Amino acid sequence: MPQIFHRSFNTLSLVSIYGGLFLLAGAGWALAVFVRSSYATNAGLTRDQPVPFSHQHHVNELGIDCRYCHTSVEDSHFAGIPPTRTCMNCHQQIWAGSPMLEPVRASYRSDESIPWNRVHKLGDFCYFNHSIHVKKGVGCVTCHGRVDQMPLVWQEKTLLMEWCLDCHRAPEKYVRPREQVYNMTWSFRDEKDAAGNPLYPDQLTLGRKLVEEYKIKSKITCNACHR
Repeated sequence: MPQIFHRSFNTLSLVSIYGGLFLLAGAGWALAVFVRSSYATNAGLTRDQPVPFSHQHHVNELGIDCRYCHTSVEDSHFAGIPPTRTCMNCHQQIWAGSPMLEPVRASYRSDESIPWNRVHKLGDFCYFNHSIHVKKGVGCVTCHGRVDQMPLVWQEKTLLMEWCLDCHRAPEKYVRPREQVYNMTWSFRDEKDAAGNPLYPDQLTLGRKLVEEYKIKSKITCNACHR
């Protein structure tokens, strides 16, 4: 029986098979890079706001505590957006005539909220509770980055599930004493005895102690976050 296909078809078949595999692997790699990029996660991107509120100025320069504005962070799943009257506690007297702050004054007069653009947003299928993380010793900076150095707030982390799971699987790498949750510059090296000597050689040693003390459970089941 005569040969139907030319011998070159053997080479073409091999090239097609291996080429298809390489294309598939390349597409998978490109997708993995894309979903972790700032384009997909919004990490590192600032958002324009109705008023250019600077955390760097208010937190770092003026020393205002996170809880002064985010009043519900210790008791609620939501950290809370401060009402305009919180801003006006100071700005009735400081920069009271500044054109930049006119949207704040207008909001105060009309009793209508300032339409802030949300920076951190999880999917509707995710449940996150600020209060439980605060009670377990997770610092603001762990998730939000050095907010005290941000003229305009941006999303520091990807908020991807793999990022959440990294902490849930090994909380000892991140937890700190509860009284240091709002301290942006805290380090395990700051924990010292009466003589000024460091109490812990590294974060893991302190973290393991706090995990036991705060009764932290490594919850990695689906229903821990997806409810």
